[in-house]
Amino acid sequence: MRVLIVEDDGETAGYIAKGLGEAGYAVEVAADGRDGLLRAASEDFDLAIVDRMLPHLDGLSLVETLRGTGKDLPVLFLSAMGGVDDRVKGLRAGGDDYLVKPFAFSELLARVEALLRRPAAGQVDTSLRVADLEMDLLSRSVRRGGRSIELQPREFKILEYLMRHAGQVVTRTMLLEHVWNYHFDPQTNVVDVHISRLRQKIDKDFEQSLLHTVRGAGYSLRETS
Repeated sequence: MRVLIVEDDGETAGYIAKGLGEAGYAVEVAADGRDGLLRAASEDFDLAIVDRMLPHLDGLSLVETLRGTGKDLPVLFLSAMGGVDDRVKGLRAGGDDYLVKPFAFSELLARVEALLRRPAAGQVDTSLRVADLEMDLLSRSVRRGGRSIELQPREFKILEYLMRHAGQVVTRTMLLEHVWNYHFDPQTNVVDVHISRLRQKIDKDFEQSLLHTVRGAGYSLRETS
């Protein structure tokens, strides 16, 4: 089993690497977030242990970017940031577990073993589809009815979130938190503006509308019955 440790503190990284090595794991270390992302995305590891606070690229951004490529590598976050909100952010960013520093190595090892016991997810889905609307997560492209649709990065993220929750009501607050990472006045019209632009691109000139406004609640991406 190959484990990638992304940790900028040499003493901590060495301590974990030594312990995991003694437990029979093949361990490699990346000292910053940028190098950690490159290696996690391009090499075959069975698990990654990622610090939250890293130079060049923080741990949350590292994992969010990794998940965006469709990589389903189990991730254990390590951090001195142990508040409830901090743990929630780590898990929502794509982490599978979260361990607060300082920690006992026996607990870290138990968590590593638990993550590696989880059944393989099988082939990772790299595309999303709702009716004739298709999204390729690797090429970051969108097509409807065979026609290519050009989206801005923020529009792509909104559509991806809507497609992952197809048939469900997605509120403005949910979009603000997951697309903008905002936690402020939900009365802002930034969501409505972007939704309007997105609707023009994916529904205009098509017989069936897919993006629906749910009055007083939010939006839903679905086929009409």
